[in-house]
Amino acid sequence: MRSLVACVSGSLFGAGLVISGMTDTNKVQGWLDVFGHWDPTLTFVISGALVPMIGAWALISHRNRSFYGTSIPSPKSNVINRPLIVGSILFGAGWALSGLCPGPAIATLGFGGASHFVFLGAMSLGMTVAPILRHSIDSSATAG
Repeated sequence: MRSLVACVSGSLFGAGLVISGMTDTNKVQGWLDVFGHWDPTLTFVISGALVPMIGAWALISHRNRSFYGTSIPSPKSNVINRPLIVGSILFGAGWALSGLCPGPAIATLGFGGASHFVFLGAMSLGMTVAPILRHSIDSSATAG
C-alpha cells in the first residue's frame, strides 16, 4: 500500500509540475529575473503548494505517528549555520543557472532532452560527492 501511495503521490507531483509549466526552464529562470522580464507563474505555484501544506503541518503537529503507524521524525536541527547557508547558495545557484531543481529534473526525463540527463547526472554526482567532501572537511577541522 505504501508503494501505491508513493507512486500516486509522485505521479501527481510530476503531473502538477508539467501542467503548471515548472518543467519549462525559461519559466523558472523568468521568475528569478526580477529586474528583467519577470514571470510570476512560480509565485502562484508556490502559493498553491503552501495552502495544502499548512493544513498538513497543522494535522501532523497533533500526532506522533504517521497514518502507517510509523513515528514522525522531528527536525534534526533548526539552527541556521554555515553548512546550511553554503548548501542553500549552491542549490540556488544551480537552480538559477539550469532552471531545474530535482523534482522537475526527474519529471522531464521523458521529454526534456539530453541537457536534462546531463543535469541529473551532475546532480547525482553532487549528491554523492557532498557527504564525502563534508566528512573530509569535518575530519580535517577536528584534527587541526
